[in-house]
Amino acid sequence: MSPTSAHGLVCPISPKLTVSVRSRVESVMQGHYRIAQRYFFLLLASIGIGSVTLGSANAQTLPASVPDELLVGVRRGVAHSRARTAYLTTGATLIKEIPQIGVHRLRVDPSNIDAIERTLKSRRDFTFVERNRAFRPTRIPNDPLYPLQWHLQQIQGPAAWDLVPSGAGAVIAILDSGVDATHPDLAGKLVPGFNTFDDDTNTADVYGHGTRVAGAAAASGNNGTGLASVAWDSPIMPIRVTDTDGFAYTSTLVEGLVWAADNGASVMNMSFAAVAGSPALRAAAEYAMQQGAVVVASAGNCGCLDSTPDTPYLISVGATDRNDELASFSSRGDYVDLAAPGVSIYTTRSGGSYGFASGTSFSSPVVAGVVALMFSLNPDLTPLDVSAVLESTADDLGAAGYDTSFGHGRVNAYQALLAVLGSPPDPPEDLPPTVTILTPEDGEMVSGTVAVDVSAADDIGVSAVELYLDGDAIATDTTAPFSFSWNSTLDSDGAHVLEAVAYDTAGNTGTSPPLEVQVDNSDTGTEDHTAPIVVIKSPKDGRKFYRAIRVRVLVKDNVQVERIEVYFDGQLIGSESCDSDSCKVRVVRKTKDAAKGEHSIIALAYDSSGNIGSAAVSVTKRK
Repeated sequence: MSPTSAHGLVCPISPKLTVSVRSRVESVMQGHYRIAQRYFFLLLASIGIGSVTLGSANAQTLPASVPDELLVGVRRGVAHSRARTAYLTTGATLIKEIPQIGVHRLRVDPSNIDAIERTLKSRRDFTFVERNRAFRPTRIPNDPLYPLQWHLQQIQGPAAWDLVPSGAGAVIAILDSGVDATHPDLAGKLVPGFNTFDDDTNTADVYGHGTRVAGAAAASGNNGTGLASVAWDSPIMPIRVTDTDGFAYTSTLVEGLVWAADNGASVMNMSFAAVAGSPALRAAAEYAMQQGAVVVASAGNCGCLDSTPDTPYLISVGATDRNDELASFSSRGDYVDLAAPGVSIYTTRSGGSYGFASGTSFSSPVVAGVVALMFSLNPDLTPLDVSAVLESTADDLGAAGYDTSFGHGRVNAYQALLAVLGSPPDPPEDLPPTVTILTPEDGEMVSGTVAVDVSAADDIGVSAVELYLDGDAIATDTTAPFSFSWNSTLDSDGAHVLEAVAYDTAGNTGTSPPLEVQVDNSDTGTEDHTAPIVVIKSPKDGRKFYRAIRVRVLVKDNVQVERIEVYFDGQLIGSESCDSDSCKVRVVRKTKDAAKGEHSIIALAYDSSGNIGSAAVSVTKRK
């Protein structure tokens, strides 16, 4: 068993650190959760993941986000060329697309990332712009003295196995650090997966966390070897989303969810905290749900009340101990849906061994395994059916009914399968829709025509969303995605409050948290949204060239052209200022160093209102 930090890192220890290891671990915990026993045991065995050591000075630091990357949600209907032009004007480069959910991954100048993020957020072409955040695995130090696999009895696993062939046919995707395919309790169970961190098919475990998570969900059982699991006949789809230090990123998790959904996964498990806070991850989870898959995630190990928003697109799982008490480290909040055993879970480890592990990282795959059992019994269940069954059959703990600690209760595999054998309970019809205004942001300065984007979801379906301004309804949309255009020039400058009200098909209503925006149309006048018309007169598209290329651009605008820029393969090769409604520019580019083959020429024109027009041609260099 490798020692772990309070931040979820598996850390090799040098002998000189063993004397002070307990005090160092306690200092890292920073009061987030108490030590359950007076002493705990550490086996000083490395899993070979680098030179990370315990202690506040040397512990691996979680990066907040990738310093030179942004994730952008492209509004439906926006042309690809228009989005690329917007990126080019900020110096951003498109490095990856996830077309299924309209998300672009950009590389930007890290010294200018704040300004680039603000600029892109101000454009109506994009529904969100966010940092490519890092997520740590949600594991904490474990205690090897608890009875082996007590959790399977706690959720009535043996009774459940009498009802179903142990998850056969329901593929569980493990989005983590990879999976050890040679482990005797995992060998032969893996189906082809993917590595979104390196963009290849190598899914070997580089950190050790993923093998433990996979074993908790679907290690082989009833085979006379090692241990059992919740869904021992379910195939495992390994999706490696982390670096060698165990950190996953928004982009790798998003790509992993989409890849798993497109390749037949029934259930997806993410043992990383606070994933519901990312718009891109919510979009990916919604996409997976639309493909019929269920996404399960750990609630986190802060031991605190977490403000992560609730989302209907994934099931967030807290952790309980053998006495059905909430684990001291388990995060609480409105987003918690269920609880499951997560203290001293005996599971598989890289290298063919076994060990104990604690954390919501291991309560989450327990629920994922139960979901696989449900799909094995009835493959026609919808994700909403699954959620309704799990919530209605869970053993209610804590305060009566739903609470922010246990959610709807601790999962009960046997009761869930009994419900599936009958007819799945209808999703409750008294639950209001969840609704959030995505753009603009609270406190944002706005002017002219303002794009208002609203996210609304419901267990039985959203029928309409109304937009309210200062308490008065101003618009209605009945088709997702819900979006509105608010003409702020009709309202006074100053503070205004926006709210959205969503209605479901049963007549229940949900209201978004109010947000305040500052309207400033003092300099707007008659707003101009017409972009300049840009024509590359020469060279023509497809033209061949040799030593040099001559570019001639003509621009016209309905008001005034301010500037023209010409780019060759993304590099600025010429520009011209202008103060009339018609301008032109000529640029000669020597191309001695240009490689043979196809090259791009892009011309951008800016008018006095900030509108951008563009044109592009492809040219080919001869020998």
